[in-house]
Amino acid sequence: MKDSKIFVAGGTGMVGSAIIRKLIEGGYSNIVSNFHNRVPRINNSVAERFYRVDLTNQQETEMFFERERPEYVFLAAAKVGGILANNTYKADFIYQNLAIAVNVIHAAYKYKVKKLLNLGSSCIYPKLAPQPMKEEFLLTGSLEPTNEPYAIAKIAALKLCRYFNEQYGTNFISVMPTNLYGPGDNFDLLSSHVLPALIRKFHFAKCLENDDWEAIRLDLNFNPLDKIDGTASEDVILKSLEKHGIKKGTVTIWGSGEVYREFLYVDDLAEACKFLMENVEAENMREISPDYFVNVGTGEDLKIKDLALLVKNIVGFKGEIAYDTSKPDGTPRKLLDVNKINRLGWKHKTKLEDGIKKTYEWYLNAQKRNDNNIYAPACMSTAE
Repeated sequence: MKDSKIFVAGGTGMVGSAIIRKLIEGGYSNIVSNFHNRVPRINNSVAERFYRVDLTNQQETEMFFERERPEYVFLAAAKVGGILANNTYKADFIYQNLAIAVNVIHAAYKYKVKKLLNLGSSCIYPKLAPQPMKEEFLLTGSLEPTNEPYAIAKIAALKLCRYFNEQYGTNFISVMPTNLYGPGDNFDLLSSHVLPALIRKFHFAKCLENDDWEAIRLDLNFNPLDKIDGTASEDVILKSLEKHGIKKGTVTIWGSGEVYREFLYVDDLAEACKFLMENVEAENMREISPDYFVNVGTGEDLKIKDLALLVKNIVGFKGEIAYDTSKPDGTPRKLLDVNKINRLGWKHKTKLEDGIKKTYEWYLNAQKRNDNNIYAPACMSTAE
């Protein structure tokens, strides 16, 4: 398998780039990937190749598979975001994720891929599912409304893999990871998930606390906020920050802070995906779940208010935390039961505190390099 051609769909994203890093570390060299909106920067010392392919376009996807003939596929491409993005772009989230899944999974069948690993999400489970959530809880209740379009698309992808296996004897498996974070995450406060949003909010607040306008402008030049970059006046920047709950001495976060969330460092997920691709076939996965999937997480969670305190201390902000209870909390709890993947032989390695420190360090270094929206195998990569 080390010389087999491997297609990592979504290789410029946080998950895809982490999988590519793990494959390279493991001695795999014949790796191909795609990009759509962002142009990757490729390190010529490794053998991955990137092609501009819109995976929501069936013709482009099938042309790519026909030309490249990958033997193994990691389906990590997706349109992702937090509560705000999911609520705002509902049609985009369901359409684009459905299209990617339908096109890639069907092409993998049509061009006789030996094995495909499909990346899902823990949001596939019912909003009020018993905790921790076992694989058999799928479709036993209503979904969380704030991310229902994304969840439906991910459930459809999982079922597609199952039914291709059952009808055509394919070797397609799925993994359902918990909330992910790490190098290459999305820190845009309009579309990011909770952990990177907290990191950036507390970073801005620390800079305001220290009157460090050089660092604030560096951040905004790296990733503009409300289309405002570091060239704007201090008053304009302050108004933009305040709009996002960031003021000198105070950071306001969405919701009550009382809901629980589980977080997995993205390199741990990449290791799990590599492990499953190397060791677990569809026939084995079916013994675990009739839908050929397994949960991937830490089996540990914490309240958002405790996460906020942890991020605050790591970033070094000394002010107060406030909560905007007019904003939605989302699902009360989303803790995965990870007994099945643990029994298969995989367990997470990175403690949450250590992972947040690594992520914040990556974010600061990426600002200094000014290499947002690129993929660079020699360093950490940005989110899809």
